[in-house]
Amino acid sequence: MRADRLGAVTQRARWTTILVVVALVALAVLVIGRGGIPGALPAAVVASPSATSGSVAGGSVDDPIPALYHDRRSGVEVQGTGVVTRVLPDDLDGSRHQKFILTTPGGVSILVAHNIDIAPRLDGLSTGDRVDFLGDYEWSDRGGTVHWTHHDPSGRHQAGWLRWNGRMFS
Repeated sequence: MRADRLGAVTQRARWTTILVVVALVALAVLVIGRGGIPGALPAAVVASPSATSGSVAGGSVDDPIPALYHDRRSGVEVQGTGVVTRVLPDDLDGSRHQKFILTTPGGVSILVAHNIDIAPRLDGLSTGDRVDFLGDYEWSDRGGTVHWTHHDPSGRHQAGWLRWNGRMFS
């Protein structure tokens, strides 16, 4: 009688283990199918190394911006490149920002808001200039904004930067 009870307990434990494994696999499939764990920090999106050294012409650079724009993602650290299509007046409300529009290799126009109270301005920036960047992307219906293109004086945020005419601005 004792052997029968032991066999029943072993079989019950086996079935319980199988059910737990199946439930965990189903949960993993559900989470992956929905694009990750809700509330988790977004992964950094970084263009290929050619984004900071390759040519913009012909769309040969891997450009992460179109996917971010299409997916309406925000708060994503992004590295890329673009060509200045418009230089805007500085934003002087609160922290001062140099503003300009870049068109990325994928054809998306983004606003770059570069804090000139923290980092040097790009003096002489003009239409047609190439600018590489690392900063935070925020989605908008007009293409999005890249900001945090500077160091963080408090050291709590990943340092961003702009590269233009062979110089780094952070």
